[in-house]
Amino acid sequence: MQSFNFHTHTLRCRHAKGSEREFIETAIAAGMDTLGFSDHAPQIFPGDYYSDYRMFPEETEGYVNTLCALREEYRDRINILIGYEAEYYPDLFEDLLKHIRQYPCDYLILGQHFLDNETTRRYSGRKTEDPQYLTDYVDQVCAGIRTGVFTYAAHPDLQDFTGDRAVYRREYSRLIRCAMENDVPLEINMLGIAGGRHYPCEDFWALAGEMGASAVIGCDAHEPYALTMEDAYGRAMEIAQKYSLRLVRPTLRSPF
Repeated sequence: MQSFNFHTHTLRCRHAKGSEREFIETAIAAGMDTLGFSDHAPQIFPGDYYSDYRMFPEETEGYVNTLCALREEYRDRINILIGYEAEYYPDLFEDLLKHIRQYPCDYLILGQHFLDNETTRRYSGRKTEDPQYLTDYVDQVCAGIRTGVFTYAAHPDLQDFTGDRAVYRREYSRLIRCAMENDVPLEINMLGIAGGRHYPCEDFWALAGEMGASAVIGCDAHEPYALTMEDAYGRAMEIAQKYSLRLVRPTLRSPF
């Protein structure tokens, strides 16, 4: 296993298990020197809409305070980072940044689970043959990357486009090129491997390797044991080696 993981969730996202301490102890036992927590960001939506898969805005202070205390407690054993996995929702993004900037934050990773914004329920990972859906996804991911605040892009191949492969290549080439131009690594997602999901997608990573993109392996841990999934890690390494991907330890970008 690698010596770090920046993609780690907590109970606050409502679909993870285990305490922060359990994640930390598991990471230490696995020989990691750095564990970054990146729970789903506390996005503020208009009206009375509350997301059912992310921490609520009023939980942010507890999230940060808990991790700050643990960071101090474990300072001689492991480096604890405080971050978020966030979408780029153009109309809401500045409100998100304003909110999280009230507290310590080391980094953001871009995980574009929905298009437009979440209230439209246009899930990014939906299986589709519609070229416009893929174009919209790539446009929004690229716009997020260009903000300059994201350390890396999580599961960039989330969009499950099953249509014309020429369209697939054209659109995902735009995403990969944008990431390269902005020095943003792309994540080979271990949760997708472990769960038998449609990502990581061989077509995407073959294209990324051909173009010379850099990559990072992310556990996307929703339970402590996910930090030690050797089979999934081995498969991620096989993908990296097969397509000559340049694995990197991402340079943290502060959202401040």
